[in-house]
Parts: sequence; C-alpha cells; structure tokens
Amino acid sequence: MVAYHDTEWGVPVSDDRLHFEFLVLDTFQAGLSWAVILHRREAFRQAFKNFYPHIVSSFDNDRMNRLMNNVSIVRNRAKIEATVSNAARFLEVQSEFGTFDAFIWSFTEGRTIRNRWPDTGDVPAFTRESERMSEALRRRGFRFVGPTVCYAYMQGAGIVNDHVTSCFRHEEVSRLARR
Repeated sequence: MVAYHDTEWGVPVSDDRLHFEFLVLDTFQAGLSWAVILHRREAFRQAFKNFYPHIVSSFDNDRMNRLMNNVSIVRNRAKIEATVSNAARFLEVQSEFGTFDAFIWSFTEGRTIRNRWPDTGDVPAFTRESERMSEALRRRGFRFVGPTVCYAYMQGAGIVNDHVTSCFRHEEVSRLARR
C-alpha cells in the first residue's frame, strides 16, 4: 500500500492499457478496501491477461466461470461480467477518439486538477467532473462506473492530485501534472 502511494497514486497516466487496469481495479474496489485490491493486484493482472482490453473483451462464459473459481481475485460475478463488457466499450472509445486517454482527460480539459487539501477528511468522495465522467461512461454502456468509482479512478490515474498538502508526494505529483 505504501509503495503504491509513494510511486504510483496520482501520477498522470497516458497509457491506455494502464488506464484500463486502473479502471478495472477501481471497479473491483467498490465496496471493499483498496488494500484488498492492491494485495491481489498481481493475481488480477494474471486473471485479466495484463489488462489488455482486446483480450479481456473476448472472454466467454467459460472463462468468466473460471474467474469465479479463482480464489486469488475478488470473485464477484457482476464485476467480472462488467469488466468483460467494459473492455469492449473501452475499445469502442479508442476507436472513436483514437485513444481512451484522449477521451478520459477531456473531462478536465486535458489538465490535472491540482487540489490543496490540508487533511484527508477534506477530500471528497466525488466531484462534478467525476459525475460527468460517470454519466458519459454509462451512456457508452460502461458498468460499475458511478461517480465515486470514477473519482477514485481519477485520483489513481493522476487526473486529479489529491495528495494532502502535508504529504511529501503532493509537490512531487504537482510537478508531474498535465498543464
């Protein structure tokens, strides 16, 4: 958990495969602790073929049933089915916009939102931007992408910098922000 915070969380993402990974992990995290997901991240990578959406989108019922029997991941049928469906939607967005990255950063006009929260209790669960993102993804057929999941995704993918101001990563991540 510490290594993720100290090296990845909040660093702006531009790679579509990594966008898909973060989106999948945030989908599975809904209702659970982030520590549970991070502890199983490598198992998720193996189960979901390193998060290549063109591979995941081809998973059939037999493959999804095998995932339901994989004790190394979170076994939630609705989330597994949503991930396979979302992979196909992800590919559609790539086809339409050239990259998922171009689409997803459009919600912040291509720039990182750089917050200056003094305390973790000040960090919201969702924002107007995450609500807009959620609505747009749902219109495109994505599932398990409510405003809170979208905001967690935005934080992880560096679309928003929510490191509190007293955190050593706040300034480091601010220097990496898209402007």
